[in-house]
Amino acid sequence: MQNTNDVNTESNNKKVAFHTLGCRLNFSETGTISQGFVDRGYDVVEFGDQADVTFINTCTVTDGADSTCRNLIRKAHRASPEGKIVVAGCYAQMEAPIIAKMTGVDLVLGTSEKYKVFEYLEEDEIDTIHIDKSADFYGASTSSSEGHTRAFLKIQDGCNYICSFCIIPFARGRSKALSIEKAVAEAKKVLADGFKEIVLTGVNIGEYESSSGEKLADLVRELLALDGLDRLRVSSVEPNTLTDELLEVMKSSPKFMDHFHIPLQSGNDEILTGMRRKYRVEDYKRIINKVITAFPNAGIGADVICGYPGETDEQFQETFDLMKELPLTHFHVFPYSKRKNTTAAKVDNHIQHPVKKSRVNTLRMLGESKLRMFGEDQVGTKSEALFERRNKEGLWEGYTTNFVRVYVDSNEDLKNQIRTVFLDRSDEGKVIAELIN
Repeated sequence: MQNTNDVNTESNNKKVAFHTLGCRLNFSETGTISQGFVDRGYDVVEFGDQADVTFINTCTVTDGADSTCRNLIRKAHRASPEGKIVVAGCYAQMEAPIIAKMTGVDLVLGTSEKYKVFEYLEEDEIDTIHIDKSADFYGASTSSSEGHTRAFLKIQDGCNYICSFCIIPFARGRSKALSIEKAVAEAKKVLADGFKEIVLTGVNIGEYESSSGEKLADLVRELLALDGLDRLRVSSVEPNTLTDELLEVMKSSPKFMDHFHIPLQSGNDEILTGMRRKYRVEDYKRIINKVITAFPNAGIGADVICGYPGETDEQFQETFDLMKELPLTHFHVFPYSKRKNTTAAKVDNHIQHPVKKSRVNTLRMLGESKLRMFGEDQVGTKSEALFERRNKEGLWEGYTTNFVRVYVDSNEDLKNQIRTVFLDRSDEGKVIAELIN
């Protein structure tokens, strides 16, 4: 696979830079668009370098993501004042007029229109804003031009759930999905590019069957049977959609990695009801126990929101206690962010920022502690690690099957190699491993 760092800086080709915010779904979409630029003769350069085109794929889950996007636009304009800036994705879909007024922005493309960026760039006179609310599905996957070792394969988009805090259904529309036949075909292309691991992504991939008419379990089964695929993961899966059948299919193959991401959002039933979540605390506990029964050594991540409107200290404590109790290994913690047009934005009892910040910090410290303990628990065991890069200290970084990051000192070129390692020790939270030949 081509590494973007290896681009010939003396090339006369046009240059394009990318920055992606948000979820793995966004990264898969950027991958497809990146490959489109490469196919048209562009060289991919680092974001912040001089470029003819800078493409920013945005997120709007929180107001912090919106602010980050605006800062990135300013940085891109400073780096390439004569270059074109394209802002695309969820934030662009929701706030196109605001973005279009920013200095240097040439194109604002919504969640569907982003795939037509090449057409718009070729126009003699470019109209700045292109927002389409159609229900078309655009497949996407990580491209070899980006230098990644894991490929994100988009199988689903949009969401039929209307959680009270979430703006994503407004940005991406209703759920839609790729057929099994097309998903398998895309996976074969990814494997032909040299990727050894595929991560299935979507906004709500548990909605795959209701959107495609085919079972997610059947798709996973067919992908696991593909020659050339060494590792398969599934990105975030809503707890109410992680069925017994799906777990059985996952458990049936050593290619499926013992790593899961199962959103929680709150450990209090009253808050979950207000959020319009489709499960309660006991349901979540039961799902986690099923996962651990099927995959005893699994790494399990979870999303949680702190400071949802009306959340009391006692309700937050319930969330803290639950996350401490359950065999969760890492957290994505977010302060509640008021999003325009959502139900939660219209209710009373919004929590003050200092309280939200304190709760976020408390849970993040717990998450860091649990992740460190999980890594230490793996010391003395063997695993298969897929290596990604050599870091500044000269150590190779890779991930085990259950997503423990390991560091190996080796003179070999381990990039995109899956090797057996012995997890030797923990050094200030870093798990140091040795290759087993």
